Amino acid sequence: MPRAGRMFPAMRVKITGLDPHQQYYIAMDIVPVDNKRYRYVYHSSKWMVAGNADSPVPPRVYIHPDSLASGDTWMRQVVSFDKLKLTNNELDDQGHIILHSMHKYQPRVHVIRKDFSSDLSPTKPVPSGDGVKTFNFPETVFTTVTAYQNQQITRLKIDRNPFAKGFRDSGRNRTGLEAIMETYAFWRPPVRTLTFEDFTTMQKQQGEQTKSMQRAVE
Repeated sequence: MPRAGRMFPAMRVKITGLDPHQQYYIAMDIVPVDNKRYRYVYHSSKWMVAGNADSPVPPRVYIHPDSLASGDTWMRQVVSFDKLKLTNNELDDQGHIILHSMHKYQPRVHVIRKDFSSDLSPTKPVPSGDGVKTFNFPETVFTTVTAYQNQQITRLKIDRNPFAKGFRDSGRNRTGLEAIMETYAFWRPPVRTLTFEDFTTMQKQQGEQTKSMQRAVE
């Protein structure tokens, strides 16, 4: 991440259980998994702890550009975060998500009802409350890199690109990750489904035992 670049592969989700008539924001933040820094060990082809994590970076929240929208609108589409950009520049003033290289992170998707969104900001932690639901999937944990540490992964991404020849020609003088991030639109990861109770119903049932959120993966 020597400069701002799109996360590859992008995260996509399908949302169900919203009130069709309520208005919602959809947002994403990316939080550290632990307090460690990692390095890739080539001879054993695995990640190893290399020390303590770097100092925390300023909080950033990516608010989906289709926000604000009705529950009906969100449920009728696949919500893609393919425009989200990452950077390791701690002085970034473009609103990109700031992360440290060689650290492990967990993306989180937030569904925020309009009446709980007064504190929603790209530069503040996501607000909390009954009108805010947060989802994360363990399989989306990733390690930030400035270039792929495994050449087989680089080859896998290139092989999935129908424009591989153009990628090789134009990408020779760039790091593998930079070129891939700029040309990755050919591929889309599986869609994840966020399923939970209707916010309106939850309000009516206040005082009763809190029901568990349900998550299903397509």
